[in-house]
Amino acid sequence: MAKRLPARDGEWIDRSRTLRFSFEGREYSAFAGDTISSALLANGVRVLGRSFKYHRPRGVFSAANHDSNVLLQSDSDFNIRGDVTAVADGMRLSAINTQGGLDKDRGRFLDRLSPLLPVGFYYKTFHRPKALFPFWENQIRKRAGLGRIDTQWPELRLPKRHGFCDLLVVGAGPSGLSAAIAAAESGARVWLVDENARAGGSLNDRQDGALRDQLLARLADLPNLTFLPDTVAAGWYADHYVPLVTPKGLIRLRARAVIVAGGVYEQPAVFRNNDLPGVMLASAALRLARRYGVAACESAVILAANSDAYRNALELKALGIPVKAIVDLDAPETRGDLHDQVRAAGIAVHGRSTVYSAEGEGLLQAVTVCALDAEGRAKPETAQRIDCDGLLMSVGYAPAAPILYQSGTRMVFAEIPGQFVPEQLPPGVFACGRVNGVFDLDARVADGAAAAGEALAHLGMQAGPTARPGRSSERMSHPWPVFPHPKGKNFVDLDEDLQLKDLERAAAEGFDNIELLKRYSTVGMGPSQGKHANMNAVRILARLNKQSIGATGTTTARPFYHPVPIKHLAGRRLRPERRTPMHGWHRDHGAVFMPAGHWQRPKYYGPASEAEAIRAEVMAVREGVGLIDVSTLGKVEVFGPDAARFMDQLYTLKLSTVKQGMTRYALMVDEAGVVIDDGVCARWGEEHFYVSTTTTGAEAIFRQMQRMIGEWNLKVDVVNRTSQLASMNIAGPLTRDVLQPLTDVDLSQAAFPFLGARQGRVAGVPAWLFRVGFVGELGFEIHVPAAQALHVWEALMEAGASRGIRPFGVEAQRQLRLEKGHLIVGQDTDGTSSPFDANMAWAVKFDKPFFQGKRSLQILKERAANRLVGFRLPGSHPGPIPRECHLVIHDDDIAGRVTSIGYSPSLKAWVGLAMVDKTLADAAQLSIRVEGAVIIQADVVPTPFYDPEGLRQKPETAGEVNA
Repeated sequence: MAKRLPARDGEWIDRSRTLRFSFEGREYSAFAGDTISSALLANGVRVLGRSFKYHRPRGVFSAANHDSNVLLQSDSDFNIRGDVTAVADGMRLSAINTQGGLDKDRGRFLDRLSPLLPVGFYYKTFHRPKALFPFWENQIRKRAGLGRIDTQWPELRLPKRHGFCDLLVVGAGPSGLSAAIAAAESGARVWLVDENARAGGSLNDRQDGALRDQLLARLADLPNLTFLPDTVAAGWYADHYVPLVTPKGLIRLRARAVIVAGGVYEQPAVFRNNDLPGVMLASAALRLARRYGVAACESAVILAANSDAYRNALELKALGIPVKAIVDLDAPETRGDLHDQVRAAGIAVHGRSTVYSAEGEGLLQAVTVCALDAEGRAKPETAQRIDCDGLLMSVGYAPAAPILYQSGTRMVFAEIPGQFVPEQLPPGVFACGRVNGVFDLDARVADGAAAAGEALAHLGMQAGPTARPGRSSERMSHPWPVFPHPKGKNFVDLDEDLQLKDLERAAAEGFDNIELLKRYSTVGMGPSQGKHANMNAVRILARLNKQSIGATGTTTARPFYHPVPIKHLAGRRLRPERRTPMHGWHRDHGAVFMPAGHWQRPKYYGPASEAEAIRAEVMAVREGVGLIDVSTLGKVEVFGPDAARFMDQLYTLKLSTVKQGMTRYALMVDEAGVVIDDGVCARWGEEHFYVSTTTTGAEAIFRQMQRMIGEWNLKVDVVNRTSQLASMNIAGPLTRDVLQPLTDVDLSQAAFPFLGARQGRVAGVPAWLFRVGFVGELGFEIHVPAAQALHVWEALMEAGASRGIRPFGVEAQRQLRLEKGHLIVGQDTDGTSSPFDANMAWAVKFDKPFFQGKRSLQILKERAANRLVGFRLPGSHPGPIPRECHLVIHDDDIAGRVTSIGYSPSLKAWVGLAMVDKTLADAAQLSIRVEGAVIIQADVVPTPFYDPEGLRQKPETAGEVNA
């Protein structure tokens, strides 16, 4: 039974302060500084969770945030890592992934069904009979995941900031401290980070803390050394860009050089029931005892494969934890004086033996020990039982090297010390300590100082000694700590409940490459990211393939290699918010706002419900007159002798032929022929154009224009007028009646034809007017200086009051344009859509010598796989209505998606657009899968849905429109 040890110097807890918390409905006490795991163990609670797949009982394993055995749920958070999360007074905690609580978990029956759930079973089952697949899919989804999110929780967002330094040292153990101090004492700006709450690493778990105290004293005297505890260097990116995950937020650190001193992950052995609570790493027992004063067990057996195991036995016994025996996988005589010290301490040693099985119902009660034959296999006939409640494994290590892998370091397997070590490092990246294969304590300190000297030389600074002490001469990791048992339950990956037989089966089925094995079996893909599973998986596959570990290799360690909370990635909501000059008017008149890029735009105007308001706004434009604020559109002026050529090369249509005083639609694609923006281009002079862009594309398109001018070496200037000019669109049959009295521009059909552009005044303000019709009615887009835009807006509203003018928002505009079949870039298209996919071949003119994307479009013209089509449902449609992104199904396969849909009060029908496979372009109906997995049929109809001949935009007189 776990218990609290007597107080000792160097503890991380404050025994003078007692905290109260609950776990699974029971009240417990803790000391300030306790982690959840240490506090529960001190209270005698050993079962702290259930495994992901089979719901087997689990307890503390690494006590280092390197495993997922202790993941907890609170009233306000989920997947809390109990090994490193400090107890807070009043915490209410429960285990995740249980059905009915930890003790009475209904999911525990899955352990008995494990023979029916082999590796990859989810790929092979539940597909037949097909009718039952939705049922099984729902059952699997119910059981998927770990913690549960409550949508009522408040948003948690932490700030992000940037940092810069000469040298980043990752890991504050003996080698990392030595490296950071040596570099800082030479004048470098050094950042030192460690995932632990305090510096010192393994020095915190040794009886003699003199070296730790000496190094920490030197650390404190260096003002140019920044130490960040509780901080994970979560990845490496180009130019030594390393995201640091701290308790207070994310730091985007850019270093000139990086030293990796992250140490090693202690590795488990594989044997029957090696996941029972009470089976843990020896380093975990030391951490609990030294840092938190907790005895992980009352009687321990240590499974050994290196001299560290013997040192651990002596340390634990000195701390008051009885050690019954050491079970050494090798000959104990090779341990030298440590073997003699252990025997003198009264600890039995079983040489050339292994733990064949852990025994107990829900908790470890004993181990079965067997001798090993000459091939390293357990001999069951030699079995003997040793009663114990703690089995501590010290059989090997794996380097904490994800950052080295990500930086491009070439890692090779070294038989001595028995792990992967860096062989070739990229410029500016260095390694020291146990991650470098150096295990002796004094050598680790020297290796850190040498790494600092190499880093300083790389930085061009005065360097210290760079002579490396050499790697360990002892094999620290056993080559095969894997002992099959005929009854199974010998786990390789505790995260995924993967057993030895699962990996053997995966390799037998052809997944015999380490990357394929990982993906098929999911080994190393859980919350621990393979920290304790990957090395044994490599050993197993190497033996199955009869090849070396080095030839088998390792999987790719991608950033982030450690889980990062979403609140760190999200950052604070400090994104800029832009408002149009009419924003205050909209707010005062009941506008409900929505974001559009950085802008706030009226979605609709209350106080009616959203649906009612939108329909009323749509009908106001169709039957009378409406006014919308479109100031958010990008606006760019183009000047220069090469302006016409520039516009031709930038857009797909021929814009050099636009007459002065006229406009033309402008469609832009990228070099791959993908639609990226559209707008309207007006021509004011031979060398003067004015073009609009989409709201969200304004800045990007302006930057694109600037880049292309340089690449094409043209005599052109562009001016971004987006913020300088505001714009509004007045539309509807009564538009001329409202606008003509306010302007000196003749709005008649003869003087101002459709697609015309004129300069004049509106309400006394200089204005540019464009007769364009995104909403499908007679309309004029008015561009005026931003400072005077509110005056013009109010004048229009006042002049139109007698005509029933009504402001309309984005949603009404979207419905109006949908009735006309006008697409929205980014909604009806995506990052793969060409103009031919969007049914816009008319907008591409190949008779120009060159334009951006021309070569790609010439290829895509014959290869376009999709078509944007219109569909219609009667307004009286009785079933569920499709929504945007609902799927189009054809021959039981996905054949497209709904991109836009809305109810048209003008047509009294539901109309929409869908991007579908080209084969469905001429289909009479589309099969759309809506909510509840229901398939409905929608008629495919030509677009525009409304006024297909465009007569309402181009009437001979205003009176004919009213007719």
